[in-house]
Amino acid sequence: MESTMIDQPTVGFVAELAARITQSVSLAMSDSHAAVDAAIATLFAGGHLLIEDVPGVGKTTLATALGRSIDASVRRLQFTSDMLPSDVTGLSVYHQDAHEFTFHPGPIFSNVVIADEINRGTAKTQSALLEAMAERTVTIDGHTRDLPELFLVVATQNPGDMEGTFPLPEAQRDRFMTQISLGYPSADAETAMLRARAGGDPVRSITPVADVAEVLRAQRAVNDVHISEAAARYLVALITATRTHAALSLGASPRATLHLAHMARARALLRGRNFVTADDIARLASAVLTHRLLPSGYFDSELDATRAVANVVTEIVANTRAE
Repeated sequence: MESTMIDQPTVGFVAELAARITQSVSLAMSDSHAAVDAAIATLFAGGHLLIEDVPGVGKTTLATALGRSIDASVRRLQFTSDMLPSDVTGLSVYHQDAHEFTFHPGPIFSNVVIADEINRGTAKTQSALLEAMAERTVTIDGHTRDLPELFLVVATQNPGDMEGTFPLPEAQRDRFMTQISLGYPSADAETAMLRARAGGDPVRSITPVADVAEVLRAQRAVNDVHISEAAARYLVALITATRTHAALSLGASPRATLHLAHMARARALLRGRNFVTADDIARLASAVLTHRLLPSGYFDSELDATRAVANVVTEIVANTRAE
């Protein structure tokens, strides 16, 4: 990999931009620092974010706060079992007077798409996102249309064991760069939430603190962060270990390799460095890899299976040495 040295003013710009967005999102997510950091790193890395947790812990709040912090087009989609792919992508409508079809773009043609409770949609509707998330294009009626240069899908989902959910297929999960969970807030944080919401929903007070051009500049800077040969070999060793581990029936894909590299670059830059360390890679392995892997054997619940995979990833990181 070629070495690219990013100048200090660019490093400072990205750090200042991240601080602005973090402060904005934290107005609604004051006790979720790790989740906010992961969301912003995913945005700067040019990926998509999946937030999985039980209902009511703030998944949609985080997604909405991130979207409102950027002066960009933001659309929210509430997935349901009767939703159609055209509700996501749009459709062509025949106008009799003009004797022609006119394409009406769907919500997917936005900078930030909030896919709320994505696993309540059927597999057919979920598949409407596959091309968009991987190639940033949408093909309808034989015509391929480009999506905006800044394109981020922030999806929320309930645990798969809950009623009315349709599990995301492996190909869909693999398109998400990172997956995070919020968990229940601490007692102090929940008490603070009660006080903060006495005057209304704090999300409504969030206004844009960054624009599309600034985010795109940050994404270009992330792409130029240097990964040394040693760091690259360490990253590939982690990926390879998932493909050979006896407790896993499905290992990480080459797309996962690229996603982990992009997230490591973003983490390094957000911490004021223009190079990736093994620690960047190790700390992100769980968020980038766990949702893509499948465990061997039978588990009583999807939660048990996820925990088993997370334990394997932790073991792999602990047993893989960096050069």
